[in-house]
Amino acid sequence: MPSSTGAPSCPATRSWASASSGAHSNGYSLVRKILAVTGTELDEPFEGRTLGDALLEPTRIYVKPVLALVGKSLVKGIAHITGGGLVENVPRVLPANVAARLEKSRWPRPAVFDWLQEQGNVPEPEMHRTFNCGLGMVLVMGREHAGAAIATLGIHGVPAWEVGTIVARADDVPQAVVA
Repeated sequence: MPSSTGAPSCPATRSWASASSGAHSNGYSLVRKILAVTGTELDEPFEGRTLGDALLEPTRIYVKPVLALVGKSLVKGIAHITGGGLVENVPRVLPANVAARLEKSRWPRPAVFDWLQEQGNVPEPEMHRTFNCGLGMVLVMGREHAGAAIATLGIHGVPAWEVGTIVARADDVPQAVVA
């Protein structure tokens, strides 16, 4: 939910995101189905390690970096991207009259998600509904706080990017769109 710093509804409000370490704990029913259908073995080489290691990369823990941001009153909303992916988690921190427009060209999508999409023939909207696609947390904040937020996350070893904007929303428009 939006913090006491105000609802994320002004034009200067942006979406920033911290990098995920992989699929985290989401979408593994689909991952297992893709592995079964393709007959792919987990010990196959993938990006300098095994596919199994890439798929089971431990979840990055965001507590310290997020607490540091909250302590500095830099954020208006925080969405942990879990089951439901990008399009179901981000709306949980937004008032009904706004939407997040996330631009997928603004962050590097880890190769494991490209592999899953290609091998499983998974449509892009389903990727955004099932997986984090490389974004572990989406942070809603004013543009004026971007430098401090990026620096704070960097101190904690968490890469982050501006990934979109918060815009006025009509009733018939989804609250999170990945374009």
